[in-house]
Amino acid sequence: MIQLILTLLIMTLTSVQAQNFKPWQTNIEKLSAFEKHVLINKGTEQAFSGEYVHTKENGIYTCKVCDTPLYKSSDKFDSHCGWPSFDDAIPNAIKEIPDKDGKRTEIVCANCGAHMGHIFKGEGLTKKNIRHCVNSVSLKFKKENNDTKKIAKAYFAGGCFWGVEYYLEQIKGVIEVTSGYMGGKVKNPAYYDVIRKNTGHLETVEVIYDPRQVSYETLAKTFFEIHDPTQIDGQGPDIGSQYLSAVFVKSPKERKTIKKLINILESNGLKVATKILDKTPFYAAESYHQDHYTRKGGTPYCHRRVKRF
Repeated sequence: MIQLILTLLIMTLTSVQAQNFKPWQTNIEKLSAFEKHVLINKGTEQAFSGEYVHTKENGIYTCKVCDTPLYKSSDKFDSHCGWPSFDDAIPNAIKEIPDKDGKRTEIVCANCGAHMGHIFKGEGLTKKNIRHCVNSVSLKFKKENNDTKKIAKAYFAGGCFWGVEYYLEQIKGVIEVTSGYMGGKVKNPAYYDVIRKNTGHLETVEVIYDPRQVSYETLAKTFFEIHDPTQIDGQGPDIGSQYLSAVFVKSPKERKTIKKLINILESNGLKVATKILDKTPFYAAESYHQDHYTRKGGTPYCHRRVKRF
């Protein structure tokens, strides 16, 4: 009887797993036996045996089953553990699933459920204090080429970076938004130094986007509509120089775009306080500031969308 129950359980789990991977069945059939062992049956490749353990080239790592972008090369670091390590993933690309024994947390592709590896937190190996330990065999690597080079970056400061990040991440064509600090003269500023106004930085977000899907002007319009560009002392209840409204531009074209939008707003009666500043080094904020509303739930308390264009 016990043997029968175990057999039925295995059949049930196999059926559920098959349903999860059904849309990508053709891709799965092309996998080798070992690739299926890792990606489908949650196996692990031997340490230091994977193709991408020491890869340092620029590019994007995608899921071998469904080809969804999962990791950027800029987030890869050498942890000396024997597997590719990343201290961040592309937003919403990875799903965390606690192991049944409660000892570790598995990471899978959020799109198809393919097994990637495990995530470890609190090791102190990078500033973000996170390590995605991934099997090379679970990934495909796309080197930077004419397509990946088209990925662009934009920088906006509009009060508390949690709310600005929240709204800009919802735009189609935006790949990732990172909360951080910009405009100061101190290297690698920490949050409590910034809010004490000791560094000269503004709370800023870095927007990584695909200009083939969304324009810089669309991002800037959204920025002007999700905060109050007329407030001169901060944003909403957040008062102080670190919360001022500003756009950091990196080209004459971006500066021209922002000036055009400000002229439109002022022609409609708004007295715009937003500053146009040259791009300076951007420093990512601490990991607990990233994706705040996604992790904690709720919606921004000092940002809301107001149609202005």
